[in-house]
Amino acid sequence: METAQQYHIGDMVFAAEDIFNDGGMPGFEDEDALIVPSGLRGVVVHFGVAEMDETREIYLVQFENGPDGSLGAPIGCLPDELTQEIGSATVNR
Repeated sequence: METAQQYHIGDMVFAAEDIFNDGGMPGFEDEDALIVPSGLRGVVVHFGVAEMDETREIYLVQFENGPDGSLGAPIGCLPDELTQEIGSATVNR
């Protein structure tokens, strides 16, 4: 099964939902820590596929990391965790 790339490097995206650590994110002691809140803006910096399932798209996204708009470390995101529509994010707070 081939996948169609949904986002491209340089695309602005938003977190479609709260994104939590799945245990693979360095720098977070809590395995279930909130990494990116729903609605936060970011930019796609790389595209790839999951090592265990090459049909699963993964996007590296740098999300805003403060009030000045600086970008944080890249976060691996699945396509359904991202959106390009402002205001379409699910707020789970």
